[in-house]
Formats: sequence, structure tokens, C-alpha cells
Amino acid sequence: MEALVGAAVFDGTETRTDVAVLVEAGRIAAVLPRDAVPADARLTDLGGGLLTAGFIDAQVNGGGGVMLNDGPTADAMAAIAAAHRRFGTTGLLPTLITDTPAATAAAIAAAAAAVPTRPGVIGLHLEGPHLAPARRGAHVAALMRPMAEADADQLIAAAEAIGVLMVTVAVEQAPPTLIRRLADGGVTVSLGHTDAAYDDVRRAVDAGARAATHLFNAMSPLGHRAPGIAGAALDMGALWCGMIADGHHVHPATLGIAIRGKRGPGRCFLVTDAMGTVGTEGTVFTLNGRTCRRADGRLTLEDGTLAGADIDMAASVRLLVERVGVGVEEALRMASAWPADMLGIGEMRGRVQAGLQADLVHLREDLAVRGTWVAGVRNGG
Repeated sequence: MEALVGAAVFDGTETRTDVAVLVEAGRIAAVLPRDAVPADARLTDLGGGLLTAGFIDAQVNGGGGVMLNDGPTADAMAAIAAAHRRFGTTGLLPTLITDTPAATAAAIAAAAAAVPTRPGVIGLHLEGPHLAPARRGAHVAALMRPMAEADADQLIAAAEAIGVLMVTVAVEQAPPTLIRRLADGGVTVSLGHTDAAYDDVRRAVDAGARAATHLFNAMSPLGHRAPGIAGAALDMGALWCGMIADGHHVHPATLGIAIRGKRGPGRCFLVTDAMGTVGTEGTVFTLNGRTCRRADGRLTLEDGTLAGADIDMAASVRLLVERVGVGVEEALRMASAWPADMLGIGEMRGRVQAGLQADLVHLREDLAVRGTWVAGVRNGG
């Protein structure tokens, strides 16, 4: 048993001082007063800072120079997870953007192999191909198509094999009957890359849709007469809202308005939508065979279209605190507890509580990462 001491602890509800986090067999055994640590526990003094739950990122296209679409394998997923771990992310969903049926099948097989064997890989996010060409963003419209019954069969089987499967669909391409089948089959259905009207979103939510993918981006906007999916996502308590907080995809003021205005119980949570540039010095990469460039914190196609994000989760938390005015505790929840709850794994990850997996991050006072633990194993710091 190891006792982590010497740092304040944010457990997901409150920040506590003079406490110890006991870690044993990869799990949090207890959070208890410092003077109640068992005599046989090995003490690790963190020397200040803040210890909190490791970050959970439900949308990660790449990292460490690796893009999942370039080769969807278990090793690629492991490399992406390792690149993001140094920035506090202890669990992520490698994300395949719209691609061919063969690439989708390969990603599903890779995730089924990676989840039990590659630390930090906790599932898979398929962002497409059932998206609306009118809201394609950086995706290839020619690869988009309506969802069929056979696609739903494949996704339900994948959810059983992987455990955590998130699928982004456009309302135009996935009727409520198929959304209901997916939700009943254990798939987390997120709505995105869609021009859906408010009432269309309501029907999808009634069928079991659970989230909105990168709120405001590649979707019908919030208007005063037509709320669109952006307005629907904020108004409908059943939906959780993923948000890219890099200062480029969404203006910081808009992030703040959305966070303050979101109707519960669903919450706004952070995603990075990160590309392979995270953790590297590279300035050029490819996406579905197209050249993307990195400059001034932005990743763009040749025509200027944003192509994912060049940000990690710790930097996203800092942006919320420093530029949006979100309190530290809520910013940390948006990176850990809320994505865990959205994915239905809040009883296993996302908080510092007895019985949960010991996925932790140690932060400095400026919220930079000093070290992480995945299942009780420390990385860095």
C-alpha cells in the first residue's frame, strides 16, 4: 500500500488538505486524514500542489506524431495514450474520423485488443461516417453515408467487445429507430456534424442520444428563432456537451455563456479533439491524405478549415480558468468527473474516491502537470 501525501486533494466534490490517498492493487483504497495513515504504508510525499483525478478525453484523434486514421492498430492507440499521459490524461477514447468501412472495422478490432492491454486506452470513439456532408468540417464528405441496420449491428457488437464505444452521428443520417437500437445496445450516441433543427434533436434525444460532439463546431448554430442543435444541446438536460477549449474553435466568451447556461443534469465537459501534433514539434501532418499545417496554435487544411485541435487537456483546463473564468474545481470536473459520467464509467474513474481506479494527476499551483498515475503506476514527475 502506498500513501500519497503532501498535496491538497480535489476528490471531485471538494478540495481537502492534510489528507492522504491510499493506493493498493491499482485502486484507491481510501482517502483519509494524514495522521490516520496505516503504519505499514509506504509514504510518498508530493511536496505540495494539487492531487486530483486523472483527465478523461473522449475525443482524441492522435498524439506523439501518431494519427489513428493513418493506421488504426492497438499499438497506435497505445502511442496516442502515452503522448497524452504527460499532460494529465489517464484515460482516453482514440478517435477515428470519417473513413472507409475497412478502417472502421480495423479500429474496432484494435480497440477491443487495446482496452485490456494498453494503459490509458479506455474505449473507442467513431466520429463518422454517418455525418452530414453539409457540416463536414475537416471530414471527407464523399465517405459519409446514411446508417443502415447492418451498421447498427456492427456497432452494437463492437460496444460489447470494447466496453466503451462512443459514436458521433448526424440526425440526418441516423433515424431515431437506429439511435434507439444503439443506445439500448450499450453505445454512447453523440450528435454532431449535423444541420439538425431543434425538434429533430428532441426526437434523437428521446430515442437515446446522450451527447453533442464539440459544441458549436460543425453544427447548426444557436439563433434567436431557430435554436439549432447548439441551442438544443444547451437546453436539453439529457444531453452532455463536449467542448474544445483551445481559444480557436470557440471564443472564450462563448464557452463561458454555454457553461453558465447549460441545463442539467447533463453538463459541459472538455475534449481536446487533438491531432498527432500534441507532444511533438512537428508542423505538418496528413488527414485522410490531405496536408494539414500547424501554426499559432491552429491546425488547418490548405483552405483554412480547422482540422482538429493542437491542445492537451491540462492546457484546456488552464484556458477555462484563466480566460473563461471557470473555477478550478469545476474546470477539473469538466476534465474528469463529467466525461466519466457522460460515458457511464463514473463508478470506475473520474474522481478520487475509495474503490475507483487509481488514475491520478498531480498539478502545480499553476495547473501544470507534475506527474500522473494510471492504475496506481506513476508516470513522470
